[in-house]
Amino acid sequence: MKALVLAGGSGSRLRPLTLSMPKQLIPVANEPVLRHCLRNIRAMGIRQVGVVEGEHGDQIRAALGDGAALGLDLTYIRQDTPAGLAHCVRIAAGFLGNEDFVLYLGDNVVVGDLAGAAEEFRSSRPAAKLLLAKVADPSQYGVAGLRADGNVRAVVEKSPCPPSDLAIMGVYFFTPEICAAVDRISPSPRGELEITDAIQYLIDAGGTVSAQPFTGLWKDTGTVEGLLACNRLLLDGLPPNIAGVVDAASVVHGDVTVESGARVTRSVLRGPLVLGAGSVVEDSVLGPYVALGPQCRVRKAVVRDSILLGGSVVRGGPPVTGEISNGRLRVTAPATSSAEDRSAS
Repeated sequence: MKALVLAGGSGSRLRPLTLSMPKQLIPVANEPVLRHCLRNIRAMGIRQVGVVEGEHGDQIRAALGDGAALGLDLTYIRQDTPAGLAHCVRIAAGFLGNEDFVLYLGDNVVVGDLAGAAEEFRSSRPAAKLLLAKVADPSQYGVAGLRADGNVRAVVEKSPCPPSDLAIMGVYFFTPEICAAVDRISPSPRGELEITDAIQYLIDAGGTVSAQPFTGLWKDTGTVEGLLACNRLLLDGLPPNIAGVVDAASVVHGDVTVESGARVTRSVLRGPLVLGAGSVVEDSVLGPYVALGPQCRVRKAVVRDSILLGGSVVRGGPPVTGEISNGRLRVTAPATSSAEDRSAS
């Protein structure tokens, strides 16, 4: 079994940050989203992974290399223009060959038992297997309608009248039948080859598409709100570890990680939070839910519920809350949306 990870896309909802970096490399809890995805794939027992890259492909390659450090064998597949998930499957045909595979969206964070879902797919081998999660607004997602036997009868993409409240998560299991299906569908009104159209083709052709409710946690990081929600989720599970230096004039509350080489003086740290290697914090209040990347500098500042990318500098000014920043560019979550995501996570 192989994996196909989608790491293209423009990341338009995260601009201006994504004008110069791919959204999949924005860190949550100080690790790029894409690495969280690849770790889950490795846990499924998969080694051969195709990575579909776009305009920032050089950065993706630089960050991941050949995959050996992750216990994987990576093959990069170029997609010049975003044209839909099914288009990614089409251009990856040479890599996929005639093998089963998992299609994994590289901007999704998933915490839960994907290995068990993969094993069940291997043993039963339906034409496709979907993982489903209940959502409050299904019109914003690809959604599945189920038969009485629990298998999928219909799938629709962002419909104003969805057949259920069961969103299709960004982790799909496929046999090679899907490759024939993507060759037989036409672009949607959005001008893209939709994976939901290919799945519906399988159903209409008599194939079995099974469904499994997902009991773990799933977040799409395509928005500021989504990234901050993922950051909170993963920081909540990060074990505390003070490997750097926190002086006697500083106060630490809750679960705090200070990586090696980081230094904190005359400051208050409210966990959960993580300070990256080589970062310096002086006369500041950080947290809760702050991920400070490596080599950051924070002085006389207040930072809460935010992600600061490596090398960011914050000196004084109003409190930083609900932001993702590289020190020069920043995107901010609406206060109401951030609160809703916090309660959902």
